[in-house]
Amino acid sequence: MAFFLHLIMSTKKITGYRNLLNVTKTVTLKELKTIYRNSMKEFHPDKFPTAEEQAEAEVKSKEIIEAYHFLVSIANETVEKNREEFEAIIQSNNIAEFYMDEGILFINLIDGSKFEYYGVPKVTYIKMVNAESPARFAKRHIYGQFVYRSAQKMSGLED
Repeated sequence: MAFFLHLIMSTKKITGYRNLLNVTKTVTLKELKTIYRNSMKEFHPDKFPTAEEQAEAEVKSKEIIEAYHFLVSIANETVEKNREEFEAIIQSNNIAEFYMDEGILFINLIDGSKFEYYGVPKVTYIKMVNAESPARFAKRHIYGQFVYRSAQKMSGLED
């Protein structure tokens, strides 16, 4: 039961961000940027007369900023743009450490690259833990199978 809760929490994060900006998984970066800018205009704290409304708008603005940056990092265009570099990184580096927290699989490579994978079932994670070679297991069963994002900027990744 806890596994399903973690899986739901990780996919809920993605769904929550998409709902906040009212976008689908097929949104383009250009559309996402336009929606983000319009949302920021709508909830800009200076637009509101009272301190209470400004504080609420500031909280909402921070949520919008977080959602935008997260969705940009997992957008199809971003993944495609960085695919070659990502492939080179995972092919030339072994795993330094990996762990799962709240339904998100974190993989840190020996070169310092860090990636987050969303929607990985706990049973898959357990198989990775028990695998003779977690790096080989990840290449076969994790990389390319799940929504991921770089937890730190790769050299070509821009916001």
